[in-house]
Parts: sequence; C-alpha cells; structure tokens
Amino acid sequence: MGLNLEQKQAVVAEISAELAKAQTVVLAEYRSLQVGEMTELRKKARSSGVYLRVLKNTLARRAVADTPFKGLVDKMVGPLAYGISSDPVAAAKVLHEYARSNEKFVIRAGAMPDVVMSPKEVADLARMPSRQELLATLMATMQAPVAKLVRTLNEVPGKFVRTVAAVHDQKEKKAA
Repeated sequence: MGLNLEQKQAVVAEISAELAKAQTVVLAEYRSLQVGEMTELRKKARSSGVYLRVLKNTLARRAVADTPFKGLVDKMVGPLAYGISSDPVAAAKVLHEYARSNEKFVIRAGAMPDVVMSPKEVADLARMPSRQELLATLMATMQAPVAKLVRTLNEVPGKFVRTVAAVHDQKEKKAA
C-alpha cells in the first residue's frame, strides 16, 4: 500500500525538519532483520535521542537535497534505516553497537554536515565519548581545583580545633 502525494510530502517535511537540527546521519542496511529485532533497535535509539526511521530512498533523497547531508544521495541504495541525531556521536554509537551484535544489520555510510563518512569512519566516530561524557569530564576537571582549595581552607580550622581538644585533654589528665 503506497503513500499518496500529501503523505509523501508530510514524510519529506518531517525528515527535513529532523535534518535541520541534525549533526549526524547514519545509513544502515537491515535486510532479513526480524520485526522484534527492529523494535529493540528503535527502543535503544529512542532512549539515546536518535531519530530512527525506515524510508523509501526516493523520499530520503528529496529530504536531504538542500541540506549539508546531500552527499549521502549516492549511498542511498537498498533497504536502509536512517539514524538521525543532534548529538554528533549518538546515532553512530547506537547503530554501530547494534551492528556489532547483529550481522544482518550493516552500516553503509554516515555523514556530518558537508562530510560523508565510510562505515569505518562511522565506527571510529562511535568509539568517541558522547557529549554528556565529555561535559562530565570537563566539569570534573574544572571542579577539582576548587574542591581542593575548599578542603585546604577547611583543614586550618579543623587542625586548630583538634589542637585545642588535645590541649584540653592533656590538662584534664594532669588535673586528674
């Protein structure tokens, strides 16, 4: 059952809107994949903030025509799932991890704005830390000197209190 013209235009508009805010697009072939396996992949993608969609390649070509991802047009052959993400690493991570555990699911290509990537480059991108991991590392690095300063400043009154307590205990022992 095919889509009518209005439905096709709606799909192209939806994909174009996703591509407008995307940093990464990954194409993967899903031949012979069972429905349950595809559902599992969709759940993983949704939880990682990746927009995953199976599209007709003609509609996908129209959606990417006027975007920085237009270099993918030549790679759009066969039954493809499109992973689109605003996080530069998320789509590559989710689809690469799934491809490693399922030999029927094969990464065909990827793209960042104005850069088309081979499957090997998508795998390299998937190995990079995510944006959240990088932000956490940066925050820990920025916070470490401040935390050490606070501990150092807190040690002075603590040492003073321990000294006063020791002198107090010593005087009590002499009095007893």
